[in-house]
Amino acid sequence: MVSLKQLTYALAVEQTRHFKKAAEQCAVSQSALSTAIAELESQLGVQIFERDNKRVMVTPLGTQILQKARLIKLELDELYLLARSQSAPLNYPMTIGVIPTIGPYLLPKVLPAVRQQYPDFELTILEEQSHVLVDKVRNGDIDTAILALPYPTDGLHCFEFWQEDFWVVTHRMDALANYKTIDSETLSNSHLLLLKEGHCLRDHALAACKLQASDGNHSLAGTSLYTLIQMVAGRMGITLVPEMAIDHSLTSNPELRLVPLKESGPHRRIAFITRLNYAGVGNIELLMRLFREQLKTQNWRAESAE
Repeated sequence: MVSLKQLTYALAVEQTRHFKKAAEQCAVSQSALSTAIAELESQLGVQIFERDNKRVMVTPLGTQILQKARLIKLELDELYLLARSQSAPLNYPMTIGVIPTIGPYLLPKVLPAVRQQYPDFELTILEEQSHVLVDKVRNGDIDTAILALPYPTDGLHCFEFWQEDFWVVTHRMDALANYKTIDSETLSNSHLLLLKEGHCLRDHALAACKLQASDGNHSLAGTSLYTLIQMVAGRMGITLVPEMAIDHSLTSNPELRLVPLKESGPHRRIAFITRLNYAGVGNIELLMRLFREQLKTQNWRAESAE
């Protein structure tokens, strides 16, 4: 009889393409993992992996088997989750993904309240870009993720809980520092610094400013907001930051000035995403309520998505 343990080990090998790393991930010895996978292949009568001293490859039939294994494991995980969800809220471990342009600014505002009200809640945070988190949610690798919308989330539930606008960050000596608001036409004539391709904040900033990626008066620079802010402080251009970052140490440099972006908003929306059949939706809704309460309490300028 094929066991869940065997499927879990095989999926770990598929993910790591390495037996030793897969064993470490599963917290078992390499010999125990190798034996379990050999038994799985023997029971099924097929070879799932091709391996030598240098690499591990998945056979074509093995790929199909592991796709089924992933669905089986996901359904079983959901079964356990459904049973546990009927007891006290937030009583089981959760892994939440969050993108880098949200995590450092949102989580310090909301997690202390979560910890205070639910001290036994076991929470793991994974920071990654949006496309990685969407795949991990779909595959069942994480329970949910917090993304900035708009972003493609086909086939997933999307629970919006906050909205915000962008602010322009400029050097205090820049002429724009004296503006009360800055519109897209003004920005089109400025040297706008943006995150490199692959960060959804870049796409949201371009959309809010009514600019195209092919427009020549902005440059894609850096992989973090911190890098962009330092470039502005060095008088290399201006940039945009989400509203949640404006009371953060990120923008505390006295050489910087913050000016509202005068374009219709909200410029981005914040939401949880999860699978359609995820059994812990009630806990996500609870977290959303807690997050809203904390954000309102801390007097953010943006408004709730309620």
